[in-house]
Amino acid sequence: MNYDWDLSGLYADEESYRKDVETFKKMIPELGSYKGRLSDDESLKAYFDLQVKLELLVNRLYAYASSKADLDRRVVENVSKENELMNLLRDLNGQTSFFDPEVLAMGKARMDAFFAKHPDYSQFDFSIRKLFDSQEHVLSSDKEKIISDYSAFSSVGRNLYSTLSVGDYVSGKATMKDGREIVVTTANWTNLIAEEKDPEDRKAIFEALYRYFDAHKNTYAEIYSLSLQEQLGEMKARGYRSILEEHLDGNKIPTDVFLNLVEVAHDGAKPLQDYYELRRKYLGLEKHRSYDRFLELAKSDTKVSYEEAREIFFASIDRFPEDFKAKAREVSAEGMVDVLPKDGKRTGAYSRGGGGLKPMILLNFQGTLEDVFTLAHESGHSIHTLYSEEGQPLMKQDYTIFVAEIASTFNEHNLLDYLLNKGELTKADKISLLQKAIDEIASTFYRQTLFGEYELIASRMAEKGEPIDYQVLSDIMAKLYKEYYGIDIREEIYKPLVWCYIPHLFYTPFYVYQYATSFSASLELYKRVKEGGEEDFRRYVSLLKMGGSDYPINEVIKAGVDLTSKEPFQAVVDRMAKLVEELKKVLEE
Repeated sequence: MNYDWDLSGLYADEESYRKDVETFKKMIPELGSYKGRLSDDESLKAYFDLQVKLELLVNRLYAYASSKADLDRRVVENVSKENELMNLLRDLNGQTSFFDPEVLAMGKARMDAFFAKHPDYSQFDFSIRKLFDSQEHVLSSDKEKIISDYSAFSSVGRNLYSTLSVGDYVSGKATMKDGREIVVTTANWTNLIAEEKDPEDRKAIFEALYRYFDAHKNTYAEIYSLSLQEQLGEMKARGYRSILEEHLDGNKIPTDVFLNLVEVAHDGAKPLQDYYELRRKYLGLEKHRSYDRFLELAKSDTKVSYEEAREIFFASIDRFPEDFKAKAREVSAEGMVDVLPKDGKRTGAYSRGGGGLKPMILLNFQGTLEDVFTLAHESGHSIHTLYSEEGQPLMKQDYTIFVAEIASTFNEHNLLDYLLNKGELTKADKISLLQKAIDEIASTFYRQTLFGEYELIASRMAEKGEPIDYQVLSDIMAKLYKEYYGIDIREEIYKPLVWCYIPHLFYTPFYVYQYATSFSASLELYKRVKEGGEEDFRRYVSLLKMGGSDYPINEVIKAGVDLTSKEPFQAVVDRMAKLVEELKKVLEE
């Protein structure tokens, strides 16, 4: 089986790619030529038609360029393709900055009449609705043009972070007590720690990784401060009351959703602390260090090939409808997944696609059971993309991050149940899978909420004009780790610099909390599917088919879960407490 992406489906050769880049360049001024003409129905229709063509073209260009870059970010030619497209997109934004102010000047009644008269263009009605819903934050045409012209600076922080953390990254080396020298990277360090029994060797591995962040901590702090200043400028320019509100308003997520999540997770951290104390005692540790979370309470020698991982995932969804199973096989077909880690390859995993393209998955597969869950997770995203393409026209297919993690974590809940109920389990099996379930809540619900609260605190400091340096950022982390985990990470020398290690904090501010909200929603939806029948699964799939046709909070409510209340979050805390108690009983058997 081929373990590499087949990008020939995007572009057969560089000549074809360059031809489309040139087409993109020509379309930018063509769109700009409609300035002052949108009040005419025929011109508006032509503008929308051009947008559809551009959407299909840009999606293909970006998928190719970004995929090439992520396969080896050391290759300047690959990264330059991605940067060229980003520059063109900024130019496009500048040329089309007139659109929002012109449409707003025309008025909502005028646009409603347009869509009633021309129903073939209804795929644009929700984006226009969102525009009017956020009307108070849209500036005049000349001001929008100025902001667009300066938009290049908004990506400086992200680009610097990527260069420092990937392009210029140098792997660390750790010397073990027995004299072994180990190369430690962001891709392998968790597995290395999980395999080491000696606390000093685990410490050496951890410090080998984090020593790089310590050496560049001032630079990382400057980059993060730059990001905060960019967010602050956007907040002020558009008249928002806070950076948080500015990030949530685009999708009309009530700030209470975020604040309720933080309150419930922060105040409900006792089960998390109980779990870490249980781990400390069972593992015989004097102190449970943050990196000790990778230690298995029961050793599993299970190693799986990628083909075996796929079959385990397929078996876990066997009771689901045929259409869902067919989509699962489609998204993990040969050529659609780049499987193995490589030098220079982007770390982690993701699914990208949609907008007329088949979804593609990036993995860094190393043959562990955790990798099976990663495959199930990313396949969930890709399946979501296929249902969205099936259920919505092109301009309504792009679902938001807020609902994106529902499909991925739904698959994880199901895979966990499948493995727990598969045949006769040994005590070690039970312990291992219970640990998996608890660790998922710890990492997806508590840890991501902790990072969300970190962003909230830092953003409020920026709003007050308070100085921000690496020590300030590290102190915030140390305080939160103590309150959530009950662990003093200041004793781990480099751990307070964990904010340097989390790319989402730099790439996509106020993103990570959505893992926790999605997890809460998916847990409830999975519970209903598990206890119900075909109708419950149909309702779940209906959510996936909604794509980006409504505000995400409304989509989740339509599917039956109200995230504006605290109940779904409290349910996760309660489940955590129950699982920890169950694990304690099994350990004592």
